[in-house]
Amino acid sequence: MSNKEKEVNSVELKRKLGLGAVIALGVGTTVGSGIFSSLAEVAGAAGSSLFLVLAFLIGGLLQIPSNFCYAELASAYPEDGGQYVYFREAGSRPLAFLCGWVSFWATDPPSISIMAIAIANYLAFFVPVQGVILKIVAVALVLIFMMVHLRSVEGGGKFQTIITALKIIPFALIIGIGLFHIRGELFLSSAKLTGAATGFVALLAGISATTWSYDGMGAACYMSGEIKNPQKNMPKGLILTALIVLVLYVGLTVVSSGLLSVNELSQSSAPIALLASKIPVIGPYAGTTVAIMAIIVVIGSLSSCIMFQPRIEYAMAKDGLFFKKFGEIHPKYETPAFSIVVQCAVAIVLIFASSLSDLLGYFTLVALLKNFLTFGTLFVLRRKESFKPAYKMPGGLLMPIVAMVMTGTLIWSTFLWAPVAGLVCAVLAVATGLPAFYIWDRKNKQNA
Repeated sequence: MSNKEKEVNSVELKRKLGLGAVIALGVGTTVGSGIFSSLAEVAGAAGSSLFLVLAFLIGGLLQIPSNFCYAELASAYPEDGGQYVYFREAGSRPLAFLCGWVSFWATDPPSISIMAIAIANYLAFFVPVQGVILKIVAVALVLIFMMVHLRSVEGGGKFQTIITALKIIPFALIIGIGLFHIRGELFLSSAKLTGAATGFVALLAGISATTWSYDGMGAACYMSGEIKNPQKNMPKGLILTALIVLVLYVGLTVVSSGLLSVNELSQSSAPIALLASKIPVIGPYAGTTVAIMAIIVVIGSLSSCIMFQPRIEYAMAKDGLFFKKFGEIHPKYETPAFSIVVQCAVAIVLIFASSLSDLLGYFTLVALLKNFLTFGTLFVLRRKESFKPAYKMPGGLLMPIVAMVMTGTLIWSTFLWAPVAGLVCAVLAVATGLPAFYIWDRKNKQNA
């Protein structure tokens, strides 16, 4: 081994991020471009303005148990890797490996490419670009944020905190100003849709439709090994993340329901833009305001994903279950530089291979299944003497049950969207992942 290799291998990730970074990662990942369309989807499912507000409120409250689960797991295992670590500690190394295998090849890089293209599309509102030029802009965005998070964990954390604060400000302005202009009678408006669900069924449909909007709040778990005082900051940050997102979404739906009828909301392709147009101070500049909001919001999500996602391959490589280079830490920057670069490189390839990126979207079902099983690890881990979390969630095992039910809702809706493609992807993940696991596992045993 050369001196340079020894130097690289002797460097470890350090705890440089505080509570603010935990919240910024969670809020930054969760509040993405989805909210710009989900208002219309939830309004259509709920069928009335009152049920729209209740759907986001109840849906958000039902998502809090997920963060309670992650808080307990993160305080028990304050190291990088997130779900991979929890499966490993629960005693299922093959499942842990499959979790990282699917993340690297099918779910994480596509999320980066999709968000980069989305930002480029919103930028086109100001500077008309299309075709190859638009894709080059998307590539430039990936490279910029790759360098931000490659060169410094602290710098990346500060940037993520700033961009997350910036993405909350425009929402806070719309909510704050909009509250003074809401019309009480609109809260009683109902959708006039043939065959639409009503009553309790409509409310359940609305709650179900909110679940995607709350996905991503546990992002900081992938970087638990770089959080200062993780036994305190991880639980506190995860719970605050859930409350901040809940307040933001409920506030937005209250203002939406007080300024627009549920028919207007459900039939709009751009509900946030329509909402902004109804607010006197913002109205004349609604298009520009929403385009700027969207750019900031998606930049926050893109930055967050580039920051935390490569940590799962880093953790796998440290255990000898992935390519060795992914476990190396840059001696100067003290980041998993190789893991970050490779994931961004794959994302750039997908920017130019959009049809392949669309195909990888069918792996969503597999990604949801691993979330479902992650909450299930608590039933196994709580029986182990070695499981000693610094934080114990309230309600005991009721919390993972609620979390599994909410994730199960997403699994069912995703399965209905593309049942054959989803099952094919699940088979493909297992058929490619298990042989790869046993090859690495055998190699580790030979070297032991």
